[in-house]
Amino acid sequence: MMVIGQKRAVRRERIVRRALAIAGAAALCLWSGQAALAHYSSFVIDAETGKVLVEHEPDTLTPPASLTKMMTLYLVFDNLEKGKLSLNQQFVVSRHAAAQAPSNLDLQPGELLPVRDLILAIVTHSANDAAAVLAEGLAGSEPGFAERMTAEARRLGMTNTVFHNASGLPADPQNTTTARDLVTLARALYQNFPGEYHYFSTEEFTFHGRSYPNHNHLMQSFEGMDGIKTGYINASGFNLAASAVRDNHRLIGVVLGGESAHSRDLKMAQLLNASFARLANNAPIETVEDGPSAGSPDSLARRAGSAIAALSPVGRAEAAISAPRASRHAKANSPDWSIQVGAFAQHAAAERAGALSLARLPAAFKSRSVLVVGPARGNKDRLYRTRIGNFTEQDAELACRALHRQHRACAVIAPDATQVAIDDTRVPALR
Repeated sequence: MMVIGQKRAVRRERIVRRALAIAGAAALCLWSGQAALAHYSSFVIDAETGKVLVEHEPDTLTPPASLTKMMTLYLVFDNLEKGKLSLNQQFVVSRHAAAQAPSNLDLQPGELLPVRDLILAIVTHSANDAAAVLAEGLAGSEPGFAERMTAEARRLGMTNTVFHNASGLPADPQNTTTARDLVTLARALYQNFPGEYHYFSTEEFTFHGRSYPNHNHLMQSFEGMDGIKTGYINASGFNLAASAVRDNHRLIGVVLGGESAHSRDLKMAQLLNASFARLANNAPIETVEDGPSAGSPDSLARRAGSAIAALSPVGRAEAAISAPRASRHAKANSPDWSIQVGAFAQHAAAERAGALSLARLPAAFKSRSVLVVGPARGNKDRLYRTRIGNFTEQDAELACRALHRQHRACAVIAPDATQVAIDDTRVPALR
């Protein structure tokens, strides 16, 4: 009976602790939202040369939210490289760490976790409790670790950045940074830790039988994307630091203050694609002024069918949604409707995107066929479009809604529109 009573007490403590954490986070988010409105800024550079390609108010102070964890991981990687830490080394979960608000792994006080799992929990699920465990394990306390974070920021040249915690959760005082400083950090991660940088491309992490997909959804739909980090709190809006490589050119970009995860992703795709296009065409490399008037996070989502969105592999799928449905005369119950989930320069990347998107669809749609549509004759973009077929119109719209809820690109393609685009270059469907 005592054992049963102890188990019940532990369960009650866990429920109370979690409720307090969520309530505290809600109160802090409300305070943050009242203190400042999210301000849009962006910054894109060539990772090799440091040349600035795009900028919009890159020195405006803003909370980094979970992009804070980039510095947390920078210090972890630094300790690994110096031999002061090992991936198999285990850290204990304190009550403070276990009380961190979501996103988290619901860690329990006294649990032991290896450093490798804590890293993966951060890069995929952005787990706040994992960040606190690493901070306490390396510095003894989270405030002490935050001081190290700020000191390292200064050493890297991040002159406008101050950290007060390892996670980016709302706090008083608040973590602050700029788009320029975060690009500096992202570039340092890429240049200084080539052996650890691959962690940022992890697509999924399984812990205690549960799978946590990477929050950076451009990893599945943007050609060349291999990191880095997403973030959100009320005061910051939706943030994204991203790195992508094409034709031996690596770009690093930061978008801060997005109004939604979806519009933030489209904005990043637009900025990176425009920059890659200029490099590919050997255009003069001059800094381009970005900004709300050129396609802010809110206006870009509404104009997904515009030329700007059409530049992006994500936008190519999204653009059809707002385009006029010239083929509405097609029978809605025809099974020849399809959905498009991306467009890629490489056939293998298109196949992989199709398999990933199919796996994310509801069970009722998992038997649908995936096909890769080859470039049409005379089409200069030479892109392979990934589609999933055999839908009615209604089911195609349901499938896209399901993918949009996961912040994945998707557009409904009518039967006659599909025939125009295919141009006899079908590739055998994936099974």
